[in-house]
Amino acid sequence: MNLLVVAPLSIEARALTRGPAHAGTRVLHVGAGPVRAARAAAALPAFDALVVAGFGGALTTDLSPADLLVATEVHDATTPQAAAYQCSGAADLAALLCRADRGPVRTGVLVTSGHVVKERERGVLAARGAVAVDMEAAPLVAEAARRGKPFAVVRVIVDTPDHPLLRPGTLRGGVAAYRRLRALRPALAEWAEQITARPPSPRR
Repeated sequence: MNLLVVAPLSIEARALTRGPAHAGTRVLHVGAGPVRAARAAAALPAFDALVVAGFGGALTTDLSPADLLVATEVHDATTPQAAAYQCSGAADLAALLCRADRGPVRTGVLVTSGHVVKERERGVLAARGAVAVDMEAAPLVAEAARRGKPFAVVRVIVDTPDHPLLRPGTLRGGVAAYRRLRALRPALAEWAEQITARPPSPRR
């Protein structure tokens, strides 16, 4: 099993490489934002399963800082086509994370934006069914889908409508989010082992 964990920020990559190494798991730092993510997607090394992991922002008050969000779908808001990608292994990964981690684990739609989402826009995206936002996942999972490989997206929530960025409480929430991100790797490796061991679904 060859699991590629993609981390946009260097701090995310550092968190995901802390602790014992797991055979077959590689963490790749690709840089922040949709442009860097798209460039990295075009040059990803070979993998059997892909996970995009890092920090994200909540669009609804149902999520709190340091909650885990496992995406059920990724919606691409960076292009006019507005493509959507189904994360077929989301329920299994969420279950693994629930067993391995003591904090809240949620599932829902993640939207990839081409810019930092301001407060008013949070409500617009939430009204369309999304619960969290990032700026990198869509082009990376699009490449995994193109290759026919399983993929997942896990975001640890840092900011929410009630706890926006650049507020005094953000630092405290960020420290808790970093600790949760640092603990993810074993469950990600287990998920990849499980999903790559399954026989492929028959084509219709």
